[in-house]
Amino acid sequence: MRIRSTALTAATTMALALALALPIAASIPASAAHAPAGAGDRAARPGDLLSAAPSAFRPTPTQSTNTRAWKISYRSTTADGAPNVVSGTVIVPQDGRSGPRPLIGYAVGTVGLDDSCAPSAHLPKGTSAEGGIIQRLLQRGWAVAVTDYEGLGTPGPHTYSVGPSAGHAVLDAARAAQQLPEAGLSAAGPVGLLGYSQGGQATGWAAEQQRAYAPELQVKGVAAGGIPADLRKVAAANDGRAGSGVVLMLAAGQDAAFPELKLDSYLKPAGKDLVDYVRSHCAAIDTTVGSFKRMADLTTTDPLTLADWQARLNQSRLGGGTPAAPVYQYHAISDELIPYAVAQQLRADWCAKGADVRWRAIPNRGHITGGNSGATPAADWLADRFAGRPSDGDCAAPRPRT
Repeated sequence: MRIRSTALTAATTMALALALALPIAASIPASAAHAPAGAGDRAARPGDLLSAAPSAFRPTPTQSTNTRAWKISYRSTTADGAPNVVSGTVIVPQDGRSGPRPLIGYAVGTVGLDDSCAPSAHLPKGTSAEGGIIQRLLQRGWAVAVTDYEGLGTPGPHTYSVGPSAGHAVLDAARAAQQLPEAGLSAAGPVGLLGYSQGGQATGWAAEQQRAYAPELQVKGVAAGGIPADLRKVAAANDGRAGSGVVLMLAAGQDAAFPELKLDSYLKPAGKDLVDYVRSHCAAIDTTVGSFKRMADLTTTDPLTLADWQARLNQSRLGGGTPAAPVYQYHAISDELIPYAVAQQLRADWCAKGADVRWRAIPNRGHITGGNSGATPAADWLADRFAGRPSDGDCAAPRPRT
């Protein structure tokens, strides 16, 4: 169980302060040491590589791959603009290719809140649910940088569902991967962003942030699906239903990012026990144990209905910014977790702001199956962007119907 304490907070603050104060190369093993010119005389900047260690990648427990992988840590930024440290994994195919290759900044879907759920803990063992999708990207000759997000694999709780933090983590993982010398990636090389579900939210936020936050990245395209673009509507749609475990995780993640929300002060004893359980386990069991629960039954007052909570949920709402790169947005028509109308509204908001959006509705699929069905077409679309083919946005087309 994750316990928030003064000692833990102090340790986290000290670790971050040390990471930001030390010269970058000093905190990277000699075999992976690299930093931009002048890094030794300044504090770390967003995207700076802080450490790297050899790792591995397996799409399944029994399947090896002809790849090299490293677990990395890198400087990133919280939702409120404070510096933090995030971990992740960089994977490069060993295919004999020389010269620049495309890099995918990959954002996984919901894995859970405990450190044991982090993608970097599962990719080497072949126990990541998205290992097969990542393998297909590598087979195209692309490198992949997978963020763990804030608080998974690093000190402090995971800020699940907090979009601005997740977007920063995606962009900074790509920056850090380009600084890893063994990966052989060029800082001027083409970048694509890809994610579904929680990963779709993170990728959507990265798309909106990239122009101001990471303008040097050569992002050629952004593919995002199953996007929980409006957390208030997503929470309302799932409260008391099969997906109510996601609502509990959402509340815990917002509270992790913004402790002034004081989630625990609203919880009844049964709610406190359940949220503590969710905080210390991974998604497969959290979504089962938390299913068919109503926030009103677990709390003295449902915090998601309060003004301070709604303001923070609105802070993670997508559609207020304009993606700089072309976007491929996909969503399953029968998605039982993320309402199709939420995706439609995001598409309308982006189109109204002049974004270049290609929309794809996936028929006869739910949330999980829609993610699997949509992954290959999304990668095909990114391949066209890497090849320099014209984007195929369809914002001028009529708004899609259910």
